[in-house]
Amino acid sequence: MEIKILHYPKLDSILMVEKAIQNSEDYPTRMELWKSLPKQMQYQTFKLILDYLERSNKIMFEEDKIVWIFANSRKLNMLINEAVRV
Repeated sequence: MEIKILHYPKLDSILMVEKAIQNSEDYPTRMELWKSLPKQMQYQTFKLILDYLERSNKIMFEEDKIVWIFANSRKLNMLINEAVRV
C-alpha cells in the first residue's frame, strides 16, 4: 500500500518545526506543537516533518510527548550538567 504525499515540506518549514521543538518550555504533544507554530501548515506536512526528524535521530516520542534528542539540545545539556554536579 503506497501513501500519497500531497505536499513535501520546504527547508524553512522543517527548520521552523525544529526551532519550535527546541525552544519549547516543556515537551509538547504533536497537536500542541502544530498549533504553536508561527505559520500554518497542513497537518499531513507536519507529520511528514516529524517522521523525518525522528528518522534522522533529532527527536523521539516519549508516550505522546516530543523530545528533542539531537546533540545541541539545551535541555539535555542542563540535565547532564546537573548529573555531573551530583
